Amino acid sequence: MNGEIYAKGKLFELVHLPQADGRVFEVARRAPGVRVIIADKANRKVLLTKEFRKELNTWDYRLPGGKVFDTLDEYEAHRASGDDILVAAKAKAKVEAAEEAGVVVEDVEFITKSTLGATVEWDLYIFEATSWHESADGQALEAGEDIQADQWFSYDEIEKMALDGSMQEERIALVLLRWIKSV
Repeated sequence: MNGEIYAKGKLFELVHLPQADGRVFEVARRAPGVRVIIADKANRKVLLTKEFRKELNTWDYRLPGGKVFDTLDEYEAHRASGDDILVAAKAKAKVEAAEEAGVVVEDVEFITKSTLGATVEWDLYIFEATSWHESADGQALEAGEDIQADQWFSYDEIEKMALDGSMQEERIALVLLRWIKSV
């Protein structure tokens, strides 16, 4: 989706997309993000981070993750290159697992892409860590992040949390529920 960019910030841009009938469709676009499922399948547990989220003004349980590109300019350069977004997302998933969860991920498997909607373009690429170990160095949080990473939950606890609102990133809660039911 190209269109005419008519406003741009660091993380979002507003795009006008002309329609065949003369109308203009407006889209807010943000660079994509990643989330990583780090599981101990033998014990049926998943690692969640407990993160203070300013937009919620409270703590939330989440999968480790972050932005694939730190700025729209980096995202636009990637889009113009024609390179596969999954390659960049996979690399960033490994970085985010180390930073937020203190887990070194050797390999990940792509699970799905969560698309936000028609008028807000913000895709999340979800991966499962298939080969990983805890880092001796622990977390490497960015300035301003307040994240606890020693939160292992059983599949049953995750299901309860996803359904009772303890996990407030709802589209990821749904992806996680589907993943649990498939393993």
